[in-house]
Amino acid sequence: MSLPTVRWIFLVAALYDFLIGLAFLLFGPQLFETAGVPQPNHWAYIQFGALLLIVFGIMFFAVAFDPVANRNLMPFGLLLKLAYTGLVAYYWATTDCPLLFKPFAIIDAAMFVLFLLAYRKRLAA
Repeated sequence: MSLPTVRWIFLVAALYDFLIGLAFLLFGPQLFETAGVPQPNHWAYIQFGALLLIVFGIMFFAVAFDPVANRNLMPFGLLLKLAYTGLVAYYWATTDCPLLFKPFAIIDAAMFVLFLLAYRKRLAA
């Protein structure tokens, strides 16, 4: 995997996570209502997750800007994608998982694989 490819992967991930976080932060109730998902008993649960996505998005921008210097941040991105994908997969398989969350899990699973390939690649400037 070339350095420009790694940059593009993390740029796409940065935009994806930042914009999804912003959408859930600003429009969480509307998104839940539109998707027919029961609202949480307190919106801070969703807002905190949304803010974390924004923070990770900013981190992915840093990796995209300089993947060599910021390679040490890649494992945190791997853990984020694994955590979300794992939770959704568990509930999808064992009980119920609203459709709203499934496409994000599929995309995050693909990003996990791309992040892993990028991390395993020895990056040179």
